Amino acid sequence: MKERKEMLETGWNLDNSYARLPKSFFTHLNPTPVRSPELIIFNDSLATSLGLNVQALQGEEGVAVLGGNRIPEGAFPLAQAYAGHQFGHFTMLGDGRAVLLGEQINSLGERVDIQLKGSGRTVYSRGGDGRAALGPMLREYIISEAMHALGIPTTRSLAVVTTGESVIRETDLPGAILTRVAASHLRVGTFQYVAKWGTVEEIQVLADYTLKRHFPDVEVDESRYLSLLQEVIKRQAVLIAKWQLVGFIHGVMNTDNMTISGETIDYGPCAFMDDYDPATVFSSIDIQGRYAYGNQPHIAVWNLARFAETLLPLLHDDQDQAVKLAQDALSGFTELYQSNWLAGMRAKLGVFNEEQEDEALIEDLLSMMQKYRADYTNTFRALTFDNLKDTVLFETSEFTQWYELWQARLGRQEEPKESSHQLMRNSNPAVIPRNHRVEEALEAAVEQGDNSVMERLLDVLSRPYAHSPEQADYCTLPAPSNRPYRTFCGT
Repeated sequence: MKERKEMLETGWNLDNSYARLPKSFFTHLNPTPVRSPELIIFNDSLATSLGLNVQALQGEEGVAVLGGNRIPEGAFPLAQAYAGHQFGHFTMLGDGRAVLLGEQINSLGERVDIQLKGSGRTVYSRGGDGRAALGPMLREYIISEAMHALGIPTTRSLAVVTTGESVIRETDLPGAILTRVAASHLRVGTFQYVAKWGTVEEIQVLADYTLKRHFPDVEVDESRYLSLLQEVIKRQAVLIAKWQLVGFIHGVMNTDNMTISGETIDYGPCAFMDDYDPATVFSSIDIQGRYAYGNQPHIAVWNLARFAETLLPLLHDDQDQAVKLAQDALSGFTELYQSNWLAGMRAKLGVFNEEQEDEALIEDLLSMMQKYRADYTNTFRALTFDNLKDTVLFETSEFTQWYELWQARLGRQEEPKESSHQLMRNSNPAVIPRNHRVEEALEAAVEQGDNSVMERLLDVLSRPYAHSPEQADYCTLPAPSNRPYRTFCGT
């Protein structure tokens, strides 16, 4: 009775709809207990929105759940099976170091996955230890919460706990577990797994489940699976456009890292671009630049084509007709993406209406930024406040000509200049998770046990459009270096 009371006080209200799918989709197992879980960081506002008791979850019993040492009432822990094209090569995958506890339902009836990442070996671990290091888990916490504040669909982070145990990578590192919150963990790779090793009937079950969970407004008729494909395409077009508008580079856009819900997931070798360059790559393993900033829209289409392939048996009984339906749907991605991107770029320049020459105006600015190695975020910030001295473009004749064209463009719309300025303020972040600032925070937390640097960074990143004086230090660029910034898989 005491245990039940403690769980109720914590606020867990878990359901397990995924566990009611065919058993081949997952493996039921508990997280592997750890020696001594200790809370490092906790997301109070997210916990509150989920209907969780903030104080209770930070207590001994709550931390035991976040560390995988205790299973909350109503949970049905499982590891999901999925597959994926990793850098273009298809392979069997699955939750190799993550366990889905269940689906939390809040007071509004909203359902989200609660997953422990770094919670021990599973049947999908493929020789790995199933654990995670503190640095990468804190990195995912920082970046995912920054993405949320920027208004970009994303999985979120509820907490990070240390395990009291070491994980062995190149050296011994402190182990940690991240509690990830997601609309779901359904991936393109989930469908690929069922299409490869399941039956058509199981693909249909998965598709129906996805429609009910993420697209309840789609009519239940013979065209519903084409509607599913079209809705996923729409969400990915919106998501990738939002990435491009803030200079975010995911780094590992494998099909297992593309969610059906349209959320950003898996913050491994991701980073934000400083100098504008479409060829920018941060991942240490992306030697060919497959997932470079400028390639992200193209890779999204490639991944969506893999998703469409899994749905072919459901689209039409005649395979040729099914292929045509899929191709027609996929052909709409580019226009959807371009429309979202152009709308976002117009907003970044304070433009409310549409003119045919807008795209050329935008591309000319980006070309200058690339030529003069201008910082992406700070250039738009300088334009927002007309602080032209703050950009390396200021003294060039090319920029002077472009600036005159831009001002003339603003003058041809009905909205006053102050409205354009406010639109730019709301569309151009003052701060992003600068790579050197993230590394600074991680080093302090992991090497020195000092979380204050990370906490200050998170506070600033939580209000990216505030443009407040205290954000100024977080807008500065890193010191010049002969070594390019590199990020690594491992989260």
